[in-house]
Amino acid sequence: MKQATFAKMILMLTAAAALWAQAPPQNPQTPPAGAPAARGGRGAGGGGAYPQRPPADPAVLERGKALYGVHCNFCHGSDARGGEGGPNLLRSDMVLNDQSGERIAPVVQGGKGEMPKLELNNNQISDIATYIHSFRVGGYDISRMVPPSILVGDAKAGEAAFKAKCASCHSATGDLKGLGTRIPDAKLLQNGFLMPGGGGRGGGRGGRGPSFNVPPTTVTVTPASGPKVEGRLVRIDDFLVTLSEADGGQRSFRRDGDLPKVEIHDPLQPHKDLLPTYTDKQIHDLTAYLVTLK
Repeated sequence: MKQATFAKMILMLTAAAALWAQAPPQNPQTPPAGAPAARGGRGAGGGGAYPQRPPADPAVLERGKALYGVHCNFCHGSDARGGEGGPNLLRSDMVLNDQSGERIAPVVQGGKGEMPKLELNNNQISDIATYIHSFRVGGYDISRMVPPSILVGDAKAGEAAFKAKCASCHSATGDLKGLGTRIPDAKLLQNGFLMPGGGGRGGGRGGRGPSFNVPPTTVTVTPASGPKVEGRLVRIDDFLVTLSEADGGQRSFRRDGDLPKVEIHDPLQPHKDLLPTYTDKQIHDLTAYLVTLK
């Protein structure tokens, strides 16, 4: 009896092993049939599923697309996957977890790192967020939009826009002569005139951009007693201002409200002031004109 029982046990274990060997292996990374595709590899919990959002109001999408084109495209790219200086928005935890601009607004309105603050209200930011959230994200980049050329503007209209917006500081036959030759990449040129200090390819993050030769930001500090001190601005916040003098030495001054008096001389301020005034058409027209400056 004991030998028969033992033999039966052996047969049962052998059959179970055979069935186990024939069963297909389960891949924990493969979602079950019908599960929503992951919307990026990051997000809440690090890898949760982000299904496609419901279709948005076409009017909201159109407003968001126009605002994105003017304020965001030059850094984050036309497909929101990163540009010359800005990160990929579709892989950002903040953007992935955002619903209608509530997480994006503090960064846009307050600035963060090298991103300047933008004068956009909550409704405008909500429209931009809706446009960004409309992109479908997949491993094969289903939403990727790479235009064959960004030179779709009217050079004649761009020359007129240049005379109206830029000629008070720049000259096509003076400081910008040969610009199209120095910077043959039209996209890089467009990013450069929109924000010459944006850095990115050729200029380095935080740099002054390729071949634009923008002087550094300087600062004048007037202490309560003693002479004015001038130099290149190194750092400034509510409590401290640090500058680099001509000999390379650095000096720091504690700030208490309006004391000491601090005057910042930013050569890029006119570009920053112009940035929110451009229309999408003017940006393309200006680019089409600037590439002709050989």
